[in-house]
Amino acid sequence: MTISPATSLYLHHELVDERIRDLHREAEQERLASRIRSVRKARRQVERASERLRYALSRV
Repeated sequence: MTISPATSLYLHHELVDERIRDLHREAEQERLASRIRSVRKARRQVERASERLRYALSRV
């Protein structure tokens, strides 16, 4: 079976478009993961600050 040049070009474009969509999905997932890491870090910082505040207030 022989594939025509037009069909070959179409398939190539479809593969490229699919790869671009995959890269966009992966980038969005990475942005989401980064935001989650930032939120977790901020929560840990808040927890540590709260502990320091409780400790300081307990000494008064």
